[in-house]
Amino acid sequence: MSITKKVSVLAVGLGMVGTLAACGSSSDDADSGSGGAKTVMLVSHDSWAASKDVIAAFEKESGYKVEVLKDGDAGQAVNKAILTKDNPQGDVFFGVDNTLLSRALDNGLFQPYEAKGSDRVRPEYRTDRDKHRVTPIDTGDICVNYDKAYFSKHKLTPPKSFDDLVKPEYKDLLVTENAGSSSPGLGFLLGTAAQYGDGGWEGYWKKLKANGVKVVDSWEQAYNEEFSGSAGGKKAKGDRPLVVSYASSPPAEVVYADPQPDTAPTGVADGTCFRQVEYAGLLGNAKNPEGGKALLDFMLSKSFQEDMPLNMFVYPVREGAQVPEAFSKFGPQAKDPQTLDPAKIADNRDQWVKSWTSLVLK
Repeated sequence: MSITKKVSVLAVGLGMVGTLAACGSSSDDADSGSGGAKTVMLVSHDSWAASKDVIAAFEKESGYKVEVLKDGDAGQAVNKAILTKDNPQGDVFFGVDNTLLSRALDNGLFQPYEAKGSDRVRPEYRTDRDKHRVTPIDTGDICVNYDKAYFSKHKLTPPKSFDDLVKPEYKDLLVTENAGSSSPGLGFLLGTAAQYGDGGWEGYWKKLKANGVKVVDSWEQAYNEEFSGSAGGKKAKGDRPLVVSYASSPPAEVVYADPQPDTAPTGVADGTCFRQVEYAGLLGNAKNPEGGKALLDFMLSKSFQEDMPLNMFVYPVREGAQVPEAFSKFGPQAKDPQTLDPAKIADNRDQWVKSWTSLVLK
């Protein structure tokens, strides 16, 4: 999910990776990297990360090496991949989510491939089943997070729902991301559209604006600079105790704290969550399609799926893949998140963003 590169306690945990080695296929595959090495190129947003030992095991088994090109926020990366689709920067693209999927598919970004292990993906995350242009890789919930210390100090009950966020007691407390430039910002907008419908979401945002919501460009700025509850926000003297982030942000605050606290310093407003699913796909004009297919197979393997939570702070989509105790204790998935049919998103996303921009930013 879209998390930028600025170094902080949390951002380092969510986004540290450079050039990685991974699995491949047969010895007949064409060389596609520098120096004559058998290379498969993965293009992704900035928050791609994987453990070196997991990657190295597949490198040893296959002989392929994976190079990773991080290309900004999810929206930026998808748009660039579309613009370069005739001469792509890599073989596999990872990080297009359900909020942007139709844009990638409508522009012919991917070629069909049914990855090994697709039958083990939980049914609710499968999509494009007839054409197999994308493979579900991970899932997570975009939710409002709150600073426990702030609400305790002010003897104020944290919000639990979208409706709560427009109440007077929460005036000037929330920071969110620009829905036109940020994946979590767009997810939050879609959550309100799902909650209030075509005839109600604009009225809701008018109330939210009147209640002092602050909009910034990126997740990194919102979470690590404006939010008072994060490690980065504390250092930056952030003064907003409510932020649009992820249900998995609280366990990240625990895992990367030194020393680790017994309880997370932040919590999640469960009634504000929108379910996000991320996909990967074989790029249409990939120079190394066989290596790309092997990489997609690898990303659905149990070892990679179980490696993701503490690297990218997302949940696996493979049935039977385990998650760390910190996730179940501090960042469980939302019980009843908002969702929208991909076709509904495709038909309305651009107009919703345009209307939101006019309503909230002007």
